[in-house]
Amino acid sequence: MDRFLFLTVDGLAKGAVYAAFALAVVLIWRAARIVNFAQGAMAVATVYAAYSVTQATGSYWLGFAAALASGLVLGAGIERVVMRFVPHTSPLNSVIVALGLVLLLQAVLGALYGNEFRPVETPFSRTGITVGGVALLSRYDLFVLGAVLLLVVLLALLFTRTSTGLRMRSAAFAPEVSRLLGVNVAGLLTFGWALAAAVGALAGMLVVPTELGLHPNTMDMVFVSSFTAAVVGGLDSPIGAVVGGLAVGLVLSYAAGYLGSDVTPIATLALLLAVLLIRPGGLFAGVRTRAV
Repeated sequence: MDRFLFLTVDGLAKGAVYAAFALAVVLIWRAARIVNFAQGAMAVATVYAAYSVTQATGSYWLGFAAALASGLVLGAGIERVVMRFVPHTSPLNSVIVALGLVLLLQAVLGALYGNEFRPVETPFSRTGITVGGVALLSRYDLFVLGAVLLLVVLLALLFTRTSTGLRMRSAAFAPEVSRLLGVNVAGLLTFGWALAAAVGALAGMLVVPTELGLHPNTMDMVFVSSFTAAVVGGLDSPIGAVVGGLAVGLVLSYAAGYLGSDVTPIATLALLLAVLLIRPGGLFAGVRTRAV
């Protein structure tokens, strides 16, 4: 029972990071109907920016702020300079361009920083707090959970309580109608990319120090797990991204704890197949009307 309890809280802590990264994937999908396969490489670039600032100033929090700021700039820049000019004649065009961005960003980071893994410090201890003789969440895990919870609340307020959020939703679902009503659809699309990149930067800052280390390819597997979480929850649903992220975290934790870390990719694939067989659109996918 103690082991089950430990694996559960550990899975929730890891799942919170997957949920944050899945939210970044969902934000881009809702804004532009694009699966941004460069999300992981963009997040790594922002963590490298944080690493440089922290090394120069000695302050983790200045590096943290630099990661979020560089995420905003990088996301907006990629949308304005690259993705805006991708022809929409085929959905594959944006996928190919995003994969090209992955190769470009990883090559640039490797040339600037090298290809060795670099340890990244955490602002709080990673030693588990013992409760009833069982080592559970560490102070860093609590920081991760609190940061992701704050992110979810802020995004919910943005999309339900502010005019900017409501315009973003209308621009995503009915861009032509929104333009006729005077909504700056192009500007909101840029803001959506910037916001998603900042959310990805937050996820990168939370997950890289835990067990991965900093490397140009360090977010590849995190992106796979987070993309799985986004699909499991329903690619259009922020709530689904959070639930999917927690589900993936729990599955990975139980699989690694009881069966060994080698089976975690199979466990992730099994979860994805099980959900898609039962509900192809994802757990929180909306119901589509059919025209006859």
